[in-house]
Amino acid sequence: MNDILTQISGFMWGWPMIIMLLGTHLLLTLRLKFPQRYIFKAIRLSVKKDPNATGDVSQFASLATSLAATIGNGNIVGVATAVALGGPGAVFWCWITGVFGIATKYGEGLLAVKYRRTTKDGRMLGGPMYALEDGLGWKWLAVLFCVFTAIASLGIGNMTQSNAISSLFVNQMPVGTAPENVMIIRCLVGGLVSLFGGIVILGGVKGVSRVCTILVPFMAAFYILGCIYILCLNGAYVWPALKLIVESAFNPAAAGGGFVGGTLIMTARYGIARGLFSNESGMGSAPIVAAAAQTRNPVRQALVSSTGTFWDTVIICAMSGLVLVSTMLAFPETADVIQRPDFTGMMLTESAFGHIPYVGKPLLFFGIFSFAFSTILGWGYYGERAMEYLGGKRFIVAYRTIFVLFIFIGAVLELNVVWNLSDIMNALMALPNLIALIGLSGVLVKETRYYLWEGRLDEEEGE
Repeated sequence: MNDILTQISGFMWGWPMIIMLLGTHLLLTLRLKFPQRYIFKAIRLSVKKDPNATGDVSQFASLATSLAATIGNGNIVGVATAVALGGPGAVFWCWITGVFGIATKYGEGLLAVKYRRTTKDGRMLGGPMYALEDGLGWKWLAVLFCVFTAIASLGIGNMTQSNAISSLFVNQMPVGTAPENVMIIRCLVGGLVSLFGGIVILGGVKGVSRVCTILVPFMAAFYILGCIYILCLNGAYVWPALKLIVESAFNPAAAGGGFVGGTLIMTARYGIARGLFSNESGMGSAPIVAAAAQTRNPVRQALVSSTGTFWDTVIICAMSGLVLVSTMLAFPETADVIQRPDFTGMMLTESAFGHIPYVGKPLLFFGIFSFAFSTILGWGYYGERAMEYLGGKRFIVAYRTIFVLFIFIGAVLELNVVWNLSDIMNALMALPNLIALIGLSGVLVKETRYYLWEGRLDEEEGE
């Protein structure tokens, strides 16, 4: 079963999905006249309070919740996997994907607010399912999107993350520790993560956003400062690493040394795939929480949403890649783990960060723990909204209970099948969302022209 799922996952995250996602990034970048140029305006808007706007949570809280789900182990382990399989040039393609992905994340945020609904109790609901139903009239596709989202939330957004946290603690145990003691640790960690995750998730979007507003800026700043410190320690190798990343992006053979050599196609594939998977632009998850933001009009929230891809990939993934490549140049033996038959991206990450005195291992431990836990919180909200669309509020309590239970299950089980199934669900989520973005691209242009290009960004929707 796992072999079959591996093949399906490999196909779906191969060139067909890369072409669809990257093609959408390029299409929207051109149709929206490079919304990337407004990124600094968008950053200012993201931290600006607008209490009179309509919504459940502030724009910053919405962004923080989105980043909580987006900034995950893909930013650390995923980048290492790309470097290991595609060479240093994969970092460049990962970065480029983030730059163009800003346009898609902008489009997702705009449609989320444009087609959101207000419930009888005053809550805001939105996301690709409402854009598909109200914008395109394809409710059947909206239902499929929610089914895929609910399944993915239990996998990639839950079990794989809690498993990463419990594995993090297990890896600190002495070699040769009895299996029963390893299981005890996994159970204890799983129980604690389930407890704290459940407490937050039971608070709904306001509870999740409140925690994420505190956690996300702290964890991102801590990780970025740690990476800057490591790059200072690797000072003599930073410029050579940067040159190697750019040169090997177009000439993989330039990597040389202990790096894996490959073709340009392979380097681009792994870099683009990791970038797309990391920032989730086009996947349809982030707009679910963007719809809850307090905003005057769809374009303001679209700009704020676009900063998520900027922080996730253009900044954090790029810094992770530069840290890995510079460390591998400073300590060539780091790359030896790539040759192991049981190689995983985590091995390269641990090997690279382990060479950094004082802060390497603590930074990696904190990064993986906080990134994984925040991802659980964000995806808990995504899955909840998908289930509410499918069956109404009566499904919410049952879903939350199941979600918390799966946190514990994920912490104690081997998850190869879950990883592959989750990857497939993520790809299936993206397909309806991309259809909505392309089918409603005319709406994106119209709204952007009115509010942004014609200078009405401060105007409230409906005026």
